[in-house]
Amino acid sequence: MEIVAEKLIQDACDEACSGTAADVNSVKARLVDDAEASEVADLFKTLGDPTRVKMIHALSQGELCVHDLTQVLDMGQSAVSHQLRFLRNNRIVKRRKVGKTVFYSLDDNHVEQIFIQTLEHLKHH
Repeated sequence: MEIVAEKLIQDACDEACSGTAADVNSVKARLVDDAEASEVADLFKTLGDPTRVKMIHALSQGELCVHDLTQVLDMGQSAVSHQLRFLRNNRIVKRRKVGKTVFYSLDDNHVEQIFIQTLEHLKHH
C-alpha cells in the first residue's frame, strides 16, 4: 500500500503547480476525437496478441501462403486461418489468390512501420 501511495504522489502535480507554459486550449483543440481514439485503441488491441505479432513479423519479411505460416509458427491451418481472418478484417494484412493458393502480406507500409518502431522502442529501454 505504501508503494502505491508513493507512486500516486510521484505522478501528481505539486499543490502549488500552476501548470506549464503550454497552451492547454490549443492542445485540447488538436486532441484526437473519441472515434479516432477508439480506432487507435482497437488497432493496438489487434496487435496485442503474441501469435498475431509473430504472424505480422513473418509477413514483414515477405508474402507467405497459409501453409508457409503453419510451418513458420508451428500451428495448425485452422488456427492460422482464424488469425489471418482477424488481421484481414482489421486491415493489417491483405490477401492475393492465385488458383487455389492464397498469399498474405501486410496491408501497407504503415503496418510494417508501426511494427518496426515498436520493436525499436522496446530495444531502446
